[in-house]
Amino acid sequence: MAGLFGKIQIGIYVEIKRSDGRIHQAMVTSLNEDNESVTVEWIENGDTKGKEIDLESIFALNPDVAPEEEIPRSPETPPPPVSNAIKTNKIPQNKVLFERQSFVCVSAARRKSNCVKEVEKLQEKREKRRLQQQELREKRAQEVDTTTPNYEIMCMIRDFRASLDYRPLTTADLIEDHRICVCVRTRPLNKKELTVKDLDVITIPSKDVVMVHEPKQKVDLTRYLENQTFRFDYAFDDTSTNEMVYRFTARPLVETIFERGMATCFAYGQTGSGKTHTMGGDFSGKNQDCSKGIYALAARDVFLMLKKPNYKKLDLQVYATFFEIYSGKVFDLLNRKAKLRVLEDGKQQVQVVGLQEREVKCTEDVLKLIEMGNSCRTSGQTSANAHSSRSHAVFQIIVRRRGKMHGKFSLIDLAGNERGADTSSADRQTRLEGAEINKSLLALKIATISPGMASCENTLNTLRYANRVKELSIDPSAVMEGHSAGHSLSQLDVLEAQWGVGSSPQRDDLKLLCEQNEEEVSPQLFTFHEVVSQLVEMEEQVLEDHRAVFQESIRWLEDEKVLLEMTEEVDYDVECFATQLEQILDQKIDVLTELRDKVKSFRSALQEEEQASKQINPKRPRAL
Repeated sequence: MAGLFGKIQIGIYVEIKRSDGRIHQAMVTSLNEDNESVTVEWIENGDTKGKEIDLESIFALNPDVAPEEEIPRSPETPPPPVSNAIKTNKIPQNKVLFERQSFVCVSAARRKSNCVKEVEKLQEKREKRRLQQQELREKRAQEVDTTTPNYEIMCMIRDFRASLDYRPLTTADLIEDHRICVCVRTRPLNKKELTVKDLDVITIPSKDVVMVHEPKQKVDLTRYLENQTFRFDYAFDDTSTNEMVYRFTARPLVETIFERGMATCFAYGQTGSGKTHTMGGDFSGKNQDCSKGIYALAARDVFLMLKKPNYKKLDLQVYATFFEIYSGKVFDLLNRKAKLRVLEDGKQQVQVVGLQEREVKCTEDVLKLIEMGNSCRTSGQTSANAHSSRSHAVFQIIVRRRGKMHGKFSLIDLAGNERGADTSSADRQTRLEGAEINKSLLALKIATISPGMASCENTLNTLRYANRVKELSIDPSAVMEGHSAGHSLSQLDVLEAQWGVGSSPQRDDLKLLCEQNEEEVSPQLFTFHEVVSQLVEMEEQVLEDHRAVFQESIRWLEDEKVLLEMTEEVDYDVECFATQLEQILDQKIDVLTELRDKVKSFRSALQEEEQASKQINPKRPRAL
């Protein structure tokens, strides 16, 4: 069988030719000796496809895996006898041929160009790296702990990985030009996961493929693996550095802002998956080295671009802003967390009113601003991370020319997304944070993932969600159905009728997002978000009214002081005094009664939020 299939093995990648003439790589999944063919599979548009291909076609496109050719001999007709004279004549001819071939090889070796030599050096380095990685994987496999609770699953994952041909992303790979680039990065297991002997269920066999080994259990309690495959523009394994992630993702965007463009880079993923590490830099305890994050790396390249002759003559100036979005409110991280207002101007452009822009002259200035902002950013403790970012942090690098905006680069470290079931048992503040975070993340799709088996469901949700970025399409029939007269009420419409609340821009946005993501959002979860949205609006109203009452109380005190001073006179007008005092008291009673009613309604809303949080039953996304 080995001679029939040559060097073809299960798990290796080979070139195949499709019926439409396209040639691409596919993975060998089985060897069929009966009909002399192989079965291959590949990922196309998020779906796994496969076909059987005969060995002759495989060897024609992949000569390096073909079996070594042997001189065919017919057993029925033996070769004719050869005389000694002929044999002796052939020997010197063979020698001459061998000498000619040797001379040609030596001459060809001498004529190698520098380019060929460089390519050979790169190939040698690549092979050396692959051998080192293979040795590292074998070493890890030997250090297997049989006391691990999921030892059986661990062996299955190890055996599956042994059959793969690893071709990870390297710095030698070309940077492709994408208008929208979606990449995924995984991190190593952290101390907490290693302590409980959690398993790494993420495998990245190539530069654009992520595999998740989801443990399953059959009816007879037999355990097995469901290996789910996702494809993105880039996939970074747990050995990738921030510099490498930046090189393939954010670095190509820097030149955009010098060409009068706007660029945005999001970091999206589960709490504790490494978003703040990627964007801000390495952590040592609670201290962060800001010089190794994407913020600083982007700033460094911005100042390098300013030195280029074609941009230096434009006399550009660089500014930076840093603000956070927490529970639907915006705070300036460079101005003592001053609360900001987000308004829309006459040109339908969203403006953050009062946001401070600081001019920066070098990378060190940017690092100081990042450290200042990170020190006052809102964080808290969750079940997944002891030091979790609970707000969206937006760091903007703005390039201006003569006061007018020339370009802007927004680098956004999003708060960690969480399932409703994970936050339903937490305290109210954590629930409100999680609801606002998840509601805002329904429209954002860039991914980082955690490798642990305990985070498997969150990881799959993140990958499925991010995988939809480049698969969005409009179905004309669906649009027509939406306008048909016989359209039935959705579950969200029923809930709307039950609540009986009026329409508002925030509520319409929430309903639209929930309908577009109906697979991920259950009616109960929508109800919870509805309650939270109302709660936030009522909270703002109560605070504004309380502030107004406080200001009014100061005026009342002044009026009462004047009345008391009037009574010190011997012949003061008693009737005038009584009338004015009664007016002040009536105003107080009316204003305070109205405020008290709003506070009662606010307390009722808090109780409704408590009840709604206990009924959360998020939908599980369908398997791919």
